[in-house]
Amino acid sequence: MALHPSRPFRTAVMASLLWLCIGPALADVYDDVQRLIQRGEWPQAQALATRHLATRAQDPQMRLLLSRIQEGLGQSDTAMATLLELSQNYPELAEPHNNLAVLYAQAGRHDDALDALNRAIQARPDYATALENLGDLHAKLAQQAYERAAQAAPASPRPQAKAKAIGQMLQADPR
Repeated sequence: MALHPSRPFRTAVMASLLWLCIGPALADVYDDVQRLIQRGEWPQAQALATRHLATRAQDPQMRLLLSRIQEGLGQSDTAMATLLELSQNYPELAEPHNNLAVLYAQAGRHDDALDALNRAIQARPDYATALENLGDLHAKLAQQAYERAAQAAPASPRPQAKAKAIGQMLQADPR
């Protein structure tokens, strides 16, 4: 059997042409979903994401966007389930762990939030958002501890002052 030097070239050209046709279409669907999310058009975003996931069920980027849509629709438990499954399927991705931690913290599940943030940082040690969220969570927990200490010892001004200082710091966050 003789090798044909034009076939690898032809295959490469065909693959490149195919990617040029499909690649922008995939990028467009992410951009479209992102635009709908930014406009708060949650049902339309969900429909588009669901349609995309019907043919690419394991697409981590779209599943991450779907969790944002679910949260925007007020479906926090569903968003948590989506992120939990995504973080289990792709433990090397930091974003699902971080986003799951945010939802856990909002639900008052601080231990779960700490665990998820630590997994995010383990996956990507330089992930500034997760590091900042970890600091914010620790600050919130410290504030709660100082508030409990102030209730336990109302005559002591220190815990109250510390709780107030941390509260002001957390309120100064522009997010």
